[in-house]
Amino acid sequence: MKKNIYPLEAGCFYHIYNRGINSQKLFFNDKNYHYFLNLMESKISSVVTVYAYCLMQNHFHILVRTKSEMEIRKFFPEKDKTEISKIISQQFSNMFNSYTQAINKHYGRTGKLFELPFRRKFISSHTQLINTIHYIHNNPVKHRIILNAENYRHSSLCKIKNGIDDSLLPVEAIRKLLGW
Repeated sequence: MKKNIYPLEAGCFYHIYNRGINSQKLFFNDKNYHYFLNLMESKISSVVTVYAYCLMQNHFHILVRTKSEMEIRKFFPEKDKTEISKIISQQFSNMFNSYTQAINKHYGRTGKLFELPFRRKFISSHTQLINTIHYIHNNPVKHRIILNAENYRHSSLCKIKNGIDDSLLPVEAIRKLLGW
């Protein structure tokens, strides 16, 4: 059994991450990165707020804060008997399945794209939250893809650093959290 697969609870910060099956590519061109971000907005923004992301060719990292139970229930009134953790996980599953289906159709492939299940780490302190934001944004440097994390195009760092409005991220709240 893989670790880091406990239920996602309402009102908590989590580091969500995953990679391509057998470490294969998840993103094949710029359009794939943009499509994944669009899916994040359309599929999971109902259950989480995104605080940081970095999409790498064969894996990704996302820092999210799950919304309160009340916010989630307002968005999904038909699921009033469903556990909140199941609603949250289902939205992530919907996002990953939509992305996989689109990639499979576009590239004439079949089968799974992501390792299952997706991984998550509960963020238990302010220090861990700040460190996770930095870890996510420095991932391209760690993997020797780029020398300066600010120059990596498929992460939220540039938008946050420069205060660029973004419908996916609460940029001003993140800047305040980081003391910028």
